Amino acid sequence: MCIVLGVSRSGYYKWRNRGESNRMKEEKILYSAIYDIYKESRSLYGSPRIHNGLSKRGIKCSRNRVARIMQKNGIRSKRSKRYKVTTDSKHKMPVSPNILHRDFRTEKPNKVWVSDITYIDTCEGWLYLTTILDLYNREIVGYSSSNNLYASDTILRAFKEAGIRRKVSSGLIFHSDRGSQYASTAFREKLRHSGCLQSMSGRGNCYDNAVAESFFKTLKSELIYQEGKYKTRKEARMSIFEYIECYYNSKRTHSAIEYNTPREKLELYYKEMEQCA
Repeated sequence: MCIVLGVSRSGYYKWRNRGESNRMKEEKILYSAIYDIYKESRSLYGSPRIHNGLSKRGIKCSRNRVARIMQKNGIRSKRSKRYKVTTDSKHKMPVSPNILHRDFRTEKPNKVWVSDITYIDTCEGWLYLTTILDLYNREIVGYSSSNNLYASDTILRAFKEAGIRRKVSSGLIFHSDRGSQYASTAFREKLRHSGCLQSMSGRGNCYDNAVAESFFKTLKSELIYQEGKYKTRKEARMSIFEYIECYYNSKRTHSAIEYNTPREKLELYYKEMEQCA
């Protein structure tokens, strides 16, 4: 073998007895940290978020190196890419103008909320999930799940919960698509009494409500399609509750908010306010 490989016998034995290099030892430690973050993310994070997680732990390395180690060890995000947007806007109720105009940036919490409704399949039938998201920190501030699409069981319940969690201040912009639940008299009156300004997407334009729909894409890719078809609506409700409350709002980092979690972003805002006071 030494003759074929063109190396000396003494060189071979020296290599064999030398042990691991410092770089190999360092890579093992780095792999262990990468794997810990990967498992904490429910096997959902790719190299950008894992690299950010390492930085938060004080571990310095390049993103390319993280990607190489992940590829070498078969670590990859298990997110599914299947997703379908569904919106029912075929009604004759009045619609509000688009105040938001795809400006998804805001400097304060409770200035702009966006909302959407999606369908989740179970063996008992459809479960309808309504969510309200604060554009500032991407937090789900209110949500409801129901067996029907009545405004009273979808958006009105979600808005009530959001009002308990957050202060509904006068001038808050509430943006959604043109769904009948949002155009209903009951919800429009609720917004008016709360001092909110209603904004709606253009007809058939999903990009006008991209952030709200993006959450559903994340939810379905990271949870719903991973779980498979739920046996009961109760099982689906519990699964979604655990995902939103125990993971999405408190642990999942977002590139749109500097790779902070929604709760971290909100805490940073109030700390800055205290320092300025």
